[in-house]
Amino acid sequence: MPTQEVKNARQTISAQEGKYLTFALGNEEFGLEILQVREIIGLMQITSIPNMPVFMKGVINLRGKIIPVIDLRLKFHMKEVQYTSETCIIVMNVQEELVGIIVDKVCEVVDIQMSNIEPPPHLGSSVHVDFITGIGKIGEKVKILLNIEKVLTEEMPLIEQLNKTAV
Repeated sequence: MPTQEVKNARQTISAQEGKYLTFALGNEEFGLEILQVREIIGLMQITSIPNMPVFMKGVINLRGKIIPVIDLRLKFHMKEVQYTSETCIIVMNVQEELVGIIVDKVCEVVDIQMSNIEPPPHLGSSVHVDFITGIGKIGEKVKILLNIEKVLTEEMPLIEQLNKTAV
């Protein structure tokens, strides 16, 4: 008989079954729930705002709407690289706010069944992985499934303020 912890993990994972937009940062592939994705756009002019964290690149004007933009590679403390023709911005709805995240490239939309999602790894108490909702297995590859709200938890007050200022 499964323990309560195993039952809770299964319930959490079953809520994650569905379609994911996958993207790459370096050699790693990540997935975001497709329902949070508003659109994917090419890299465009980003207006810097002084005194922002290094990963907060600034804001863009997308059809008259000002949207804060975060470089996800820098947010994850990865090495900064030169943007390429594949670099793009994924515009998402996060807690009813629009935010853009810069990724190296968008890969595909995949449908991941519950049986192909494992819980996030336990890496000890000093390593926080609460922003990972699971590990999706697709063939021989794995995709790190992200909870974008938890990835951006600390930035949400700033994002909300930037969105309100722009209205």
